[in-house]
Amino acid sequence: MKINNSDSPLISSRRNPLVRKLRSLSKKEGRHEHSSILLEGTHLLEEALKTNFLPDEIIATADWFDNHQEVLKKIASTSLFTRVTQNVLEASLSTVTPDGVATIFPISGLPKLVKNPKHILALDRIQDPGNLGNLFRSALAAEYEVIWLVSGADPLNQKVLRSSAGSVLHLPYERIGDSNSSSIEMLVSKLNIAIQNNYQVIGTILPNKQTDKEVKPYWDLDWDLPSVLVLGNEGSGVHPSIEACCTDFVTLPHSSMVDSLNVASSAVPLLLERQRVKMVKGIQ
Repeated sequence: MKINNSDSPLISSRRNPLVRKLRSLSKKEGRHEHSSILLEGTHLLEEALKTNFLPDEIIATADWFDNHQEVLKKIASTSLFTRVTQNVLEASLSTVTPDGVATIFPISGLPKLVKNPKHILALDRIQDPGNLGNLFRSALAAEYEVIWLVSGADPLNQKVLRSSAGSVLHLPYERIGDSNSSSIEMLVSKLNIAIQNNYQVIGTILPNKQTDKEVKPYWDLDWDLPSVLVLGNEGSGVHPSIEACCTDFVTLPHSSMVDSLNVASSAVPLLLERQRVKMVKGIQ
């Protein structure tokens, strides 16, 4: 049966209060005020629905409603639908050319932290939204159970959501502290507790950096052990207080023509090493 939304009023004015609400949801303060998050585009909506994360409202053009009947059948109530023009969407969203839909979800529906996660990614002041989104995506692919975030980019920023390809909607995260200094102190405390609970805390280091600590190629570690992988800020790396907590250091060998690797790129082989070993053992 076709779901018909033609009876609902069409919002065509850029001055409609809905436009202001959608714009506000692109900011942390607006999300806090409405206890909601905004997802822009069809892909993020489909990713949310994979986990039965249901929207409070779908705002879309008439063409989008007509062309996405299979998506709409997964949503219980058509009373959540609001028709708008493409111009209204363009005025409301950060996407330059919206694909016809925006959705509002309750923040309470985001994935919950799990008890006693075995594999944790700790991110120290990652500033670039694209990097943060890609790190979420890689961590989800590597079956990490939680991400600890020390300050840095907002994981519900639209650029993070897009670059994560929806991974933020599947992988629990914990924002630590409310400032750089308090966040670093709180992560240090969490890492020390993890060490007491027999986790290995793994930091990365440049191949040619002088250090008195033992540095191993990343493939020499047993990544199947309870682990916290620590990755640092794009410019300054891991904070010294956090680095001092690391029980193990690994390096990614690369040409001396390059000073360092992008944090999101360098994370991929580290995060996926456990999967590689499992696959090799399975083949054998």
